[in-house]
Amino acid sequence: MKILSIETSCDETAVSLIKATGDFPHAHYEILGNALWSQVELHREYGGVFPALAKREHARTLVPVLEEALEEAEEIKDIEEEAGGISAAGSARLQTLLEREPNLADALITFHKKYGTIECDIIAVTSGPGLEPALWVGVNFAKALALLWNTPIVAVNHMEGHILASLFDADRDDQLSDITFPAISLLISGGHTELVLMKDWGNYEKIGQTRDDAVGEAFDKVARLLGLPYPGGPEISRLAATARKQSLPEFAPLPRPMLRSDDLDFSFSGLKTAVRYAVQGKVNAEDREDTLGCKELTDNERAAVARDFEDAVTDVLIKKSCSAIEETGAKTLIVGGGVSANQYIKRALEKTLLTEYPDVECFFPQPGLSTDNSIMIALAGHARAGNALAPNGADVILADGNRSL
Repeated sequence: MKILSIETSCDETAVSLIKATGDFPHAHYEILGNALWSQVELHREYGGVFPALAKREHARTLVPVLEEALEEAEEIKDIEEEAGGISAAGSARLQTLLEREPNLADALITFHKKYGTIECDIIAVTSGPGLEPALWVGVNFAKALALLWNTPIVAVNHMEGHILASLFDADRDDQLSDITFPAISLLISGGHTELVLMKDWGNYEKIGQTRDDAVGEAFDKVARLLGLPYPGGPEISRLAATARKQSLPEFAPLPRPMLRSDDLDFSFSGLKTAVRYAVQGKVNAEDREDTLGCKELTDNERAAVARDFEDAVTDVLIKKSCSAIEETGAKTLIVGGGVSANQYIKRALEKTLLTEYPDVECFFPQPGLSTDNSIMIALAGHARAGNALAPNGADVILADGNRSL
């Protein structure tokens, strides 16, 4: 089975062509083509993702990214005559379908005339969760391709993609790792912080989630407070590592929100606020007042704040994960999402499991698969291939897909 996958949930435009041999979850996966365009530099001046800009960039780059992925897969080549004919009625339908994405229909029609139909068995596309304007661009683009190529379309849950990406093992014949159920998934990213009980393949129950800011969002907000560039996670981690190496003194005691609550939910908004008060209090007390208080901190003070914040976040994530393991009897912990790339959190989690839960196996995504990507959407699309919708009139809606995620 060949799967064309499309990801536009936030600020990454990604397209892949994957060949799956065998049935899910025991299939072998071959990455034929994989292309990604990151908008990070464009959003940096805003200190976070600006939805209208993200939507515009997805519409601008989807066809070039599709072409790049298919070129890598050696699925397209230039020819002298038009390869793909399209009727006036078909062209009008595409224009209507993509009317909210200026120039995307024209770019796609030009692409089709040049290369014709691309053979694939399903088109998998992220349908949620994510930024709604960005999601709609990818969904409508997938619907347009489905109509052009007469190919079934599968709506994919973004979070299931992150779970499966963490289990994808390129060193094990490009298969999903064998895991023991029940399993717990800790999903940590810029938009999500969730604990999901996985009773079997495709069987999910959300048992904990953030009540306010996601953990990645908290990293970005604290980074802005410290005058650090977007995305904030890598910058915070870099400074935190410096503080640990130099054994810098604590900047301020920070709370561990909901650490001892009777549930598995998270809250990071109060932690972010505590950092703000600590920074402003320190600056004002020394007559170094500034609008946010951040620009007057010394380099060592910034590093200490970053470490104190990262320590607090790590303590909360570990405590909640351990509580989830104990409550469910889980034998596997799967960590996914962009924040799973944080090496300090990764090492702390692995150390805790090794000493306190040696029978629990832990999985993290391989480099390149922690942040949003289309490979994970292909994996989830294969898992949900039985839910494919016919291309003619397929009404893919924005939804969370699997409601429990």
